[in-house]
Amino acid sequence: MRLTLLCLALLFGVACKKYDSTLDKVLDTGELVIGTEPEFPPFESKNENDEFVGFDMDMARELAKDLGVRLRIEGMEFTGLPGALDSDRIDLIISGMTATEERAKSRSFSDPYFHTVLCMLVGKDSGIRIAADADGKRIVVKLGTTGAIYAAKHFKEELVTTLPEEGTCALEVVHGRADAFLYDQHSIIRHAMTNSKTTRAVLDPLSSEPYAMAARFGDTKWVARINEFLKAFRADGRYEALRKKHMPDLPDEK
Repeated sequence: MRLTLLCLALLFGVACKKYDSTLDKVLDTGELVIGTEPEFPPFESKNENDEFVGFDMDMARELAKDLGVRLRIEGMEFTGLPGALDSDRIDLIISGMTATEERAKSRSFSDPYFHTVLCMLVGKDSGIRIAADADGKRIVVKLGTTGAIYAAKHFKEELVTTLPEEGTCALEVVHGRADAFLYDQHSIIRHAMTNSKTTRAVLDPLSSEPYAMAARFGDTKWVARINEFLKAFRADGRYEALRKKHMPDLPDEK
């Protein structure tokens, strides 16, 4: 009984221990906990064995190796990631997240590790040839994304439908219930290829999308260590190797 109480006390002490930085916590516990939504290939998804795969997931594994700790990946909805970060359920968000000025008010971002653009998947009969043609059209966006932020600023509210899943958004265009889906370039190209009979990609850039890792707001020590990793990750060739593995034909708009 005494041994059991001692173990519980030790575990409780570790759980309640306060750290000045997440970096201190990760090194002390020997574990890095990453939060991601595994619905965003080729950056993060799950394979037939229910394993996390993709560019971001392999990059997370390299980060854990660089820190000398084990990695645990927590999958959840994209909109739940900030709350999980704030409540210490995860140590870092790596989920194809665009670093925006608005998001930077509540979390701290690493240096960007990938650049893309926001563009449109449109119906072949939508009449949209260039981005400007979407004015007055029916728009669909995924909840919590930069596409949703852009639509709120540039389109009439009654013309915008917000849905929780990327695939459902694309199907709205496929079935003619929406004229355009606003999302990141690589996903738009993939959906257009999959549904070439009913859709096409309009690649006019609506905004720049720099992907970055997100840490708790103000944790400069943790962000500096992540940036140190990202610099080495590019310099020693690991970045390019993962790009060739996961997205050989996808441009990185630097």
